[in-house]
Amino acid sequence: MDEFSPNSEPTYDDEVDEFEIEGDCGMADYIGQSGVIQGENPLPPAVGMEFDSYEDVYYFYNCYAKEQGFGVRVSNTWYRKSKERYRGKLSCSSAGFKKKSEANRPRPETRTGCPAMVKFRLTENKRWRIIEVELEHNHLISPTSGKFYKSHKNVGGGTKRPLPSDSAEEVQKIRLFRTVIIDTEDNEKLYVDDGEFGITVDQSNQLKLKLGDAQAIYSFFCHLQLMSPNFFYVTDLNEKGYLRSVFWADARCRVAYGYFGDVVAIDATCLTDKYEVPLVVFTGVNHHGQPVLLGCGLLAGEMLESFTWLFRAWLTYMLGRPPPAIISDQSRSLQAALADVFPRASLCLSISHIMKKVPEKLGGLNEYEAINVALNRAVYHTLRVDEFEAAWENMIQRYGIRDHKWLQTLYEDRKRWVPVYLKETLLAGMFPIRPSDGVNSFFEGFLHKHTPLKDFLSNYDQALQKIHQEAALADMESRSSSPPLKTRFYFELQLLKLYTNNIFKKFQSEVEGMYSCFSTRQISADGSIMTYIVKEHAEVAENRRETIDYEVIYNTSEAEVLCVCGLFNFRGYLCRHAMVILNQSGMEEIPPQYILSRWRKDIPRNYVLDNGCNVIDINNPVHRYDHLYKCGMLVVEQGRKSQDCYKFALQALDDLLNKVRIAEDLA
Repeated sequence: MDEFSPNSEPTYDDEVDEFEIEGDCGMADYIGQSGVIQGENPLPPAVGMEFDSYEDVYYFYNCYAKEQGFGVRVSNTWYRKSKERYRGKLSCSSAGFKKKSEANRPRPETRTGCPAMVKFRLTENKRWRIIEVELEHNHLISPTSGKFYKSHKNVGGGTKRPLPSDSAEEVQKIRLFRTVIIDTEDNEKLYVDDGEFGITVDQSNQLKLKLGDAQAIYSFFCHLQLMSPNFFYVTDLNEKGYLRSVFWADARCRVAYGYFGDVVAIDATCLTDKYEVPLVVFTGVNHHGQPVLLGCGLLAGEMLESFTWLFRAWLTYMLGRPPPAIISDQSRSLQAALADVFPRASLCLSISHIMKKVPEKLGGLNEYEAINVALNRAVYHTLRVDEFEAAWENMIQRYGIRDHKWLQTLYEDRKRWVPVYLKETLLAGMFPIRPSDGVNSFFEGFLHKHTPLKDFLSNYDQALQKIHQEAALADMESRSSSPPLKTRFYFELQLLKLYTNNIFKKFQSEVEGMYSCFSTRQISADGSIMTYIVKEHAEVAENRRETIDYEVIYNTSEAEVLCVCGLFNFRGYLCRHAMVILNQSGMEEIPPQYILSRWRKDIPRNYVLDNGCNVIDINNPVHRYDHLYKCGMLVVEQGRKSQDCYKFALQALDDLLNKVRIAEDLA
């Protein structure tokens, strides 16, 4: 048959218990009925793309074929016994070869056995996913010939479905240097294309952009690409070719992750609280305990598919190295995506986000103030699991809140946010263990709920400059000065020489706290393993102290010490109770396994040069590369402005390259 008709009778295949139809293209009737946006779609097909219907796949591929200059044929369509389509294959119209004609005037052979095609199948969620793609043709194609193919006769030339009546914004066009589709099933399957995509507004499966936002994104990426030699971004497009998600990061993010990737926080507050900027931020903490950016994303919404795409984009940029621990909020779709992409990571819930919701979730209860005190005591002031369980049970029984849905959810998730359950996970100061421990947003002061996207992108550089300058200042202070000693314990002097000033001051407070530990006694011994009780007058609330017993286990043969408070994993340095036992046992220095390299000031770290920094470390190859790249890009920008500038810049660069090679030979 020359054309495939939607009403044609399928034939039954005995072997596979399914139906298959073969034939040429002829789906023009479907296009008007399916509600597909009319017009060109310049994106090539890629494995992992999904569509609402079989007809949408056909139309998408047909639009691409028209732009490239080839026709489309429906090679195969597979049917189940229920006559439901479940698989399809679209090919170039030059695929295969014609059968020998018995007519008096046989038509000339126009097919070449072209391999170009797409295969797609119906998924469990009733969407059609492309599963195989071949883009190469074995014959010449030309965009000017696209209109002559039968499959393109009813495809409009660039018309689009009108925007909803409540949105007067014009459809924007944006050209990105690198458009990457990340397959949602195969983590490392990427498709790269230089091309245009349309951005419209107020659609459920795409970013909601206002007039001018598209140009702002374009200018933002152009600027960052110019300023950072290794700036990276990927975009995710829906089946209509509209922008759905974006991820970006510069070289500093990847370098920082190499040093501080043991714990990563993922902040999706802007999505859950419905900010105008749908931002997701990946952060860590540096050797000063300051926040460090590890990547950013914009998502259309809190959908599982969007989170999965973003996390796989981030993991791809980080060369497939997942972090050991991740801290995030309670969003179910976010948690499901994390479990899928990072199956081996310790997934912790942000205790700060949870406790901030307490007034909203419990404020209407009759005895809210008393309940809040009981909740804080159970969460922050219990040392063992059985203590927490007893405190929680006492709270819900005493105040009659056993059936409170939110509290039930918190209890079910307790092993991922209550400190007593997380003592074996290294969290490096990113997990608050006291009510006074605050965690601020990375873009604090630069991003508010009603900040427009254009304003945020304009202020992005300024926010990063502030963070980078604070880190540079802390580096300089740690190299040039040291805090004064406050005790006579050698532990303090030992880490004064090693740790950055900010981290040392926090450790120093633990050394001072050794004086509040007034009594120790051994309660058991098993070979080289000793168990002690350390008593401390500890502050449990504002202006209120209690005597608390801390159990400390000390292995004398391995110089290993473990305190029930778990401070070492929470903060990354030993607690006062452990140091009391080490000191009592005659240890003059902190054992090396308890001195984390992530806090040390004597380790060179090759950060990418700060955009606002005027000092070049010529001994640092990363600094040299970054600075030369920026200088070279300035020449390129000037050289492209005219033919004369181009010729002059090209000759100057050629002369410069020869001189650099001579200098290298002489060195």
